Amino acid sequence: MNRLVWAVLTGVLLTAPSVAACARNSDGTALPATEAATSASITSTTTSSATTTTDAPESSEPGVVETTREQVAPNAVVCPPPTSAQTAVAAVSDPAAPRITVALPDGWSSASGSGDVGARLSGPGGMVAEVTIAPTALSAAAAFTRYSDDAMAKYPISMPSMLPAELCDFSGQEMMGTWADNPDRSIEYRDRIVHIWTNAKDYLVSVHVQAPSGTPGFDAAADVLIGDFGIVIP
Repeated sequence: MNRLVWAVLTGVLLTAPSVAACARNSDGTALPATEAATSASITSTTTSSATTTTDAPESSEPGVVETTREQVAPNAVVCPPPTSAQTAVAAVSDPAAPRITVALPDGWSSASGSGDVGARLSGPGGMVAEVTIAPTALSAAAAFTRYSDDAMAKYPISMPSMLPAELCDFSGQEMMGTWADNPDRSIEYRDRIVHIWTNAKDYLVSVHVQAPSGTPGFDAAADVLIGDFGIVIP
């Protein structure tokens, strides 16, 4: 089922060459590292089988793609689960919400969450993660902006960076950064956020991983946890 059409993403520069990214400063303003122009053709058409809508990519929000919505069958696997030997399934009580399967690193365990948190994950050295599945009335670009703004508001010192990270043709981002309440003590984190539509409504799914800065094995564990995950739409 071809549900999505590629859109043109604007490029912004992170610390390494050829990596597209953007960052936000302490007042929440998006800071693209290079200027780029984006031209996107936005269409809205209705046929007997599908409605096409578009999230127009914004220079400050990488990872937003045009979205074609079609009716999906019950329990449709729209993104295959990871092939990792150990996985965890995140689900919430909302019957329309997608079910998410994430890969678990060695030495990690999972437990059920509550509310919008579908699973809580624990690892060695104080590393923790959670999978959140929250309904949203926002477009992908607006939802990503709000998510990063909320992340910045958690601590006095916060500087997240975002990368495009589409998943199975859904709009998505990877976010990384540090939090601190003083310069001598900080928390590093990585996030994967994906804007998922269903037959009923839209959801913002996030996988958030954090640990005290300098925790051994954090980067390797985070790479596994925020990798591509499975999606089932009820």
